[in-house]
Amino acid sequence: MSKLKIAIQKSGRLYEDSMLLLKAVGIAVENGRDQLKASAQNFPLEVLYLRNGDIPQYLKDGVVDAAIIGENIIAEKGNGISAIEKLGFSKCRVSVAIPKAETFNSLNDLNGKRIATSYPYTVNQFLNRNNIEANIHVINGSVEIAPNIGLADAIVDIVSSGSTLFKNGLKEVQVLMQSQAVLAVSPKISIETSEILARLQFRLQSVLKAKQNKYVLLNAPNNKLDSISKLLPGMNSPTILPLAKEGWSSLHSVINKNEFWEVLDELKELGAEGILVCPIENMVS
Repeated sequence: MSKLKIAIQKSGRLYEDSMLLLKAVGIAVENGRDQLKASAQNFPLEVLYLRNGDIPQYLKDGVVDAAIIGENIIAEKGNGISAIEKLGFSKCRVSVAIPKAETFNSLNDLNGKRIATSYPYTVNQFLNRNNIEANIHVINGSVEIAPNIGLADAIVDIVSSGSTLFKNGLKEVQVLMQSQAVLAVSPKISIETSEILARLQFRLQSVLKAKQNKYVLLNAPNNKLDSISKLLPGMNSPTILPLAKEGWSSLHSVINKNEFWEVLDELKELGAEGILVCPIENMVS
């Protein structure tokens, strides 16, 4: 039986979040310490633990069928590789940073400057689009130190919280791209393995959708149910059940977690009581 070979970064935050996501979709992978390959117990899946920067080439060559990888790595090394699902974690940005004491008025300030980066392709593309001429120094490792030792005037690197820049006396002045973890697919994936990937993607979508929504239960007077239903339409329409208390019903619905607090006051004004908000593990449309 065919197995879907999926690449995951072998260490770091992306590794941890990727393994948690596989667990959330019901796939059990037992990987021992320093193990570079492991098979799932209950799904036709084989995980290869690889260096992040090597994964795009493995995808291009068809050594792996899919990967959980950052968009920034695909932009840099993944020409021809498709990202088929945004996964919502490992969010960061690729940005220009300069010493705190320096001023930055526009992109033109980068003309003639020395830029240190681990993302030469991404930087070159950005500079060309903006008609900027600069000298790029490729560094694999701690890029932030380059301005402090006189190697560069600016850097381009990934930024999450910005604390690393702050510690090195740098400030973020321009964002080149936003990035997050994605499910990427090899251009050489077989039809049979594509079917397994589709099954995995379906599971991922159900978990990701659930994370964006909450299950809401409340009690309300019957004469307010129409108004409340318009606030909480749910996936199709809310479930309404009569209560033992005459003239009252229980309404069950689903709402985007980012919208709930905005409508809470309106629900209370319409007479809603006993409002419960519960997390959802999976949502299947």
